Amino acid sequence: QVQLVESGGGLVQAGDSLTLSCAASGRLYSSAIMMWFRQPPGKEREFVAGVRWGYGTTNYADPVKGRFTVSRDKTENTVYLQIDRVKPEDAALYYCASGSSYYAKPTLWGQGTQVTVSS
Repeated sequence: QVQLVESGGGLVQAGDSLTLSCAASGRLYSSAIMMWFRQPPGKEREFVAGVRWGYGTTNYADPVKGRFTVSRDKTENTVYLQIDRVKPEDAALYYCASGSSYYAKPTLWGQGTQVTVSS
């Protein structure tokens, strides 16, 4: 069973950049879509960005386009989420997930990493 472990969260100043990592413990299929979700305090979890493990093509939620960059390193078995020009509204628990489609609930989730923003 593959496990996903996120890291890189913490306290960040508004305007700074931050990179989150998601390390997979086992082999990921080329057809897998690796996704990032976030859940702000008191709100529902929302899709942020995704990358196809095989081809590397990316997909972003409209609110984060231009500031977030998702990527994957197949040699490191790791997915990254770079957040530029961090805003207070980026504060959330960020989850890494894996699935076969953007239109279905992911089948595998990490435990999440907390991002706190100071302004």
